[in-house]
Amino acid sequence: MDAKFWHDRWASNEIGFHKNEANPLLVNYIDELSLRNGGRLFLPLCGKTLDIGWLLSRGYRVAGAELSAVAIEQLFAELGVTPTITRVGALDHYRAPQLDIFMGDIFQVTPELLGPVDAIYDRAALVALPQDMRARYAAHLTTLTAQAPQLLISFEYDQHAMEGPPFSVTEEEIRQHYGRRYAITVLTSLDVPGGLKGRCPATERVYLLKKA
Repeated sequence: MDAKFWHDRWASNEIGFHKNEANPLLVNYIDELSLRNGGRLFLPLCGKTLDIGWLLSRGYRVAGAELSAVAIEQLFAELGVTPTITRVGALDHYRAPQLDIFMGDIFQVTPELLGPVDAIYDRAALVALPQDMRARYAAHLTTLTAQAPQLLISFEYDQHAMEGPPFSVTEEEIRQHYGRRYAITVLTSLDVPGGLKGRCPATERVYLLKKA
C-alpha cells in the first residue's frame, strides 16, 4: 500500500471511512485523557474528520497529519476557514486559529515541526496501515509526540474474511507496539453493528495509553 492508494481513494470520493458526525467514542472517552482547557491534540492521518470541528468547538487545539490535499481542502472548506499555507521541508503546513495540518508523509513530520502536543487521538491511523508499517508508525508516533497519552481506536476481525483497510489490529499487537512505553487500558469493546462494512463480524475497541 502506497500514497497513490490514498490519493486515488480521495480523488474518486471512495471515503466510506469518513463519518458524518463526531465519533461517539471520542465524545464519550475524551475525558480519560485528562486534558487541560485549550489542550492540543494530534490526529494522525486525520482526513477531513468532523472530530476536528468537534474538538475545536470544545476549546481544544488540534494538529493533524494527512497525505491528501483533497481531504485537507475539504476540511477547511467545511470548517468555513481559509488557511495560511507554507512549505516546511517536504510538507505543506496549513494553519488557521487553533489548527495546524501538515500535508504529506507522516514520517516526514518531526517533533520540531509539530511542536508540543498534550495527547494523541488515533481513530483511523494505525488501522489504516498494513502490518509491515505499523511497528514503524508506532515508534515514530511515540517519538514525535514525546510519548503523549493516546486515545486509540482499533478493529478486530477475521482478516481472511475481508481485506483492509481498516485492518484488524489485535490487542496483543497493540501491546507489542506500545507496551514498553505505555500503560494500556481497554476502555470499551463493542460489536460493530451489522459487521464491518456489512461484510464480517468485528469488534471495535477503545484503548487509553498513558506513559508507563
